[in-house]
Amino acid sequence: MLLAIEQGNTNTLFAIHDGTDWVAQWRVATETRRTADEYAAWLYQLMQMHGLDLKQIDDCIISSVVPQSLFNLRKLAQRYFNKTPYVVGENTILNLDIRIDKPREAGADRLVNAIGGYITYGGPLLIIDSGTATTFDVVAADGGYEGGAIAPGINLSLQALHAAAAKLPRVAIERPARKIGKDTVSAMQSGIFWGYVGLIEYLIIAIEAEYGQKMSVIATGGVASLFEGATEKIDHFDHDLTLRGLLEIYKRTLSHS
Repeated sequence: MLLAIEQGNTNTLFAIHDGTDWVAQWRVATETRRTADEYAAWLYQLMQMHGLDLKQIDDCIISSVVPQSLFNLRKLAQRYFNKTPYVVGENTILNLDIRIDKPREAGADRLVNAIGGYITYGGPLLIIDSGTATTFDVVAADGGYEGGAIAPGINLSLQALHAAAAKLPRVAIERPARKIGKDTVSAMQSGIFWGYVGLIEYLIIAIEAEYGQKMSVIATGGVASLFEGATEKIDHFDHDLTLRGLLEIYKRTLSHS
């Protein structure tokens, strides 16, 4: 079985692929001080609950944007699976033309999404990944990665608003029934939620105009589901896009071994 690990700044996704399907997925808060042994103990218990065993894992692929955590994720694979893990950007084959000025600066998560999106939907694509940051990534008709835009994530914006304004409380992100809030909480929820819908819709329009053609728009990421039904500019909500990208990179790498 393959263990795929997708680590973002806020959450880390662990998923098990049995050669045919994804059979289990779990999320844990990203914590740079978590050790390999702690990961193993946590993973062991969750696998047991699904009728799986840690010993069944015979390979591992990792995509991480948190360099401080990568050491312990590597140790997890080496110590408990007796494998040197495949790490996106280090020892993997992408077969992806990265068309930006500094290709080394392209985040692993964005490249994985580009591959996962292209093998699923073809191109051209605009992939919107909503997490700690909200990223907009353009994938060409031939699958090349063209670059994109990065904005603060909706949770990050809400935290900043609460932290910087003494009288504004910490509130949950919800889709409010009204645009015009009648109290502080509903006003904040309206501004954050509908403001983000506006950001998303504007950047879709502006990116397509600059690129010179319509694109299929795909939303993914931890909070993407917040926007389902809130905008007609997004064609597909795909929560497994990153995992499909990781699996494809794993297959491409093995085929070149």
